[in-house]
Amino acid sequence: MKPSRIVVTGLGAVTPLGADMTSTWNALLDGESGITKLDTPWAPKAAVQIAGVVQHDVEEAVGRVPARRLDRSQQLAVLAAREAWADAGLGSGSVPPERVAVAVGSGVGGAQTLLDQHDLLADKGASRVSPYTVPRLMPNGSAAAVSLDLQARAGAHAPTSACASGAEALWLASLLLNSRRADVVIAGGTDACIAPVSIAGFARIGALSQGEVPEEACRPFDRHRDGFVMSEGSAVLVLEREEDAAARRAHRYAVLAGTAVTSDAHHVTTPAREGQVRAVHQVLADAHLAPADIAHVNAHATGTPAGDAVEAGVLAEVLPHRPSVTATKASTGHLLGAAGALEAAFAALTLTTGTVPAIRNLTEPGDGIDLDLVHGRPRQQEPDVVLSTSFGFGGHNALIVLTRP
Repeated sequence: MKPSRIVVTGLGAVTPLGADMTSTWNALLDGESGITKLDTPWAPKAAVQIAGVVQHDVEEAVGRVPARRLDRSQQLAVLAAREAWADAGLGSGSVPPERVAVAVGSGVGGAQTLLDQHDLLADKGASRVSPYTVPRLMPNGSAAAVSLDLQARAGAHAPTSACASGAEALWLASLLLNSRRADVVIAGGTDACIAPVSIAGFARIGALSQGEVPEEACRPFDRHRDGFVMSEGSAVLVLEREEDAAARRAHRYAVLAGTAVTSDAHHVTTPAREGQVRAVHQVLADAHLAPADIAHVNAHATGTPAGDAVEAGVLAEVLPHRPSVTATKASTGHLLGAAGALEAAFAALTLTTGTVPAIRNLTEPGDGIDLDLVHGRPRQQEPDVVLSTSFGFGGHNALIVLTRP
């Protein structure tokens, strides 16, 4: 049987830029920054004192009682999934629960729960540890929470591939739909681990920006870039086969034309140029497209000196026709396991709106970076084919190609 075209019919997000996808997208186009100075009691002693924090009252939005059972990363995933589900026009009973699957990845899982409950155990004793500790800290906890909240019973999957987790969830969704194991897949990523130990860990390997002005700290592809800014948030997309979406007259943002998931087997934190080149060629082959077909790229570009240089070189080598390139982490910060899903959603909105977000904080490209970087202001462009790249620690590469519906 010929594989069906897979389409994106719903989008949802909770990010440092906004409480939903619309506000996040509008803030991105307006050039706003979601990066702020941390004001937590432990912040003055932290290795880095800036981050991208969701300002929305997440517990209130989820519901105070159910929120107690969920880690913050799970709460964010539930909110993003609810928005995407509603945006897709999938009300109660519109699809049999046994035909709805979930694929929500996370780079860290319920790390905040583990840290909080460990401190509680040390200070108050075992009797004060929450009975919800285990389900809140499980790496699959967000997928399970979304599955329960939306009654999705065709499987709850949890890709865990560091910063590539959200994009890998989209790859998995395409497999589930093409194998007809599900008719609808709720796919994306989530993370919420802004804590002293995670900040210290990333800082120790030189990955975090040391910039003191929060909104200027993350500088993808810029000569003065010095690392990424850790953020929290979630992004979720609803995917289904095109014929099913057409049958119910659903709005279609984009076609998921190609996916690729590869591993470098090179180094835990150092990117491999040859691995990324192979991944780009693989996603193009999956989409049955040539390099020259790519009109726009939403780059992984975190703002680290080494990572951006490798990715820029890969894009220049494989796509010498110079498609437009944006890098949205300058505005959102790095949402870790949610980043790939959020940037895929941005790519879908670029296809829908004909607008490419500008790269914030880009004043002068770094040495050797020769790309058509969109900066200063959003660019009006109507690309037919968009590439979104995600590269994670451990040598995980997850790429997607989106086209117009």
